[in-house]
Amino acid sequence: MSSFRTIQVVNVRWFNATAWYGVELARLLNAAGHESRVVALEGTDTFRKAQELGLEPLALPLNAKNPLAFPGLIRDMRRLVKDFRPDVVNCHRGESFLFWGALKEAGGYALVRTRGDQRLPKGNWPNRMLHTKVADAVIATNSVMARYFAGPMGVPPQRLHTILGGVDTRRFRFDPEGRAAVRARYGFADGDCVVGLLGRFDLVKGQKETIEAIRRLVAEGLPVRLLLIGFSTATLQEEVEAWIREAGMEKHVTITGRVGDVAACLSALDVGVIASLWSETIARAALEIMACGRPLVSTSVGVMPDLLPAEALAAPGDVDALTALLRRAVVDAAWRGDLARTCSERIATLRDEDFLQQTLAVYAEACRRRRSSL
Repeated sequence: MSSFRTIQVVNVRWFNATAWYGVELARLLNAAGHESRVVALEGTDTFRKAQELGLEPLALPLNAKNPLAFPGLIRDMRRLVKDFRPDVVNCHRGESFLFWGALKEAGGYALVRTRGDQRLPKGNWPNRMLHTKVADAVIATNSVMARYFAGPMGVPPQRLHTILGGVDTRRFRFDPEGRAAVRARYGFADGDCVVGLLGRFDLVKGQKETIEAIRRLVAEGLPVRLLLIGFSTATLQEEVEAWIREAGMEKHVTITGRVGDVAACLSALDVGVIASLWSETIARAALEIMACGRPLVSTSVGVMPDLLPAEALAAPGDVDALTALLRRAVVDAAWRGDLARTCSERIATLRDEDFLQQTLAVYAEACRRRRSSL
């Protein structure tokens, strides 16, 4: 098959990493000549982002819980399948997965389930049957999820794949001019070691723990500054600013707010940090930091052990361990350089073109399996 027609089912309200994975995949597929439609929830961040990218998303109430809404939903799903004639339907969330499975025989498409959620799937019999018998392929976005699918869920190895995602290395790359401009903008001196955390403001992202770790390093006399590249979401910026004041770190922590030059801000860093307490099953921020040639340290959540060596990881929520990790990154320039090279080598296989080609290979295999079962 020279090209695929796909439906990317991205029924996620917030434009989080799971939503990004599905929408970005649709963008890459369309750019490569594989006509793809995004199905999302009307009025959500995900729907608006797909519109911004010119993907012309279709709104369906896929998260409906009222059984009275199901007949109309299934009717609209059936109409979409009939009109669009997809080769592949890829579900990025579990809601409506059952309905897409029920329509599979009449629709003639291969069904793929991508799991980028931090929650492990339910191991009940119906869900196991959906993943092991109905789905033609299951994609995990990290090895923890892949092991769970292979073990308790019993997904056959020939149907199970791990694809971590990818990053646009044309956009996210080291920018020396941007580095100089951003460091000047925020008043960073040449001797400052700038640690940066890229992520929306949310307790799960570990901004509070990172501020405390930096406070301890400043108390030791280390020339360290913290750049928080983020903005209000579940946690308001005012609350983050209160944490900074309580720590007495107003002179050492800078908040960017929303910025257009993210790659330049990342290039301005000397060390990147992912301090999440959980989640990171898809680590978009980590990939962007690594693509900009910055050394990255992290907590050992989600996909991060798939990306970084063990020596660059700390237990989530352990401020002592995070402080020790950041201390080493700040004071040991040789280790910092080695880690930057390791990150650059790792990202060489995690470009958006790798993401696309790995997914196309799964789709081709899923379609072959689908045809052989007819």
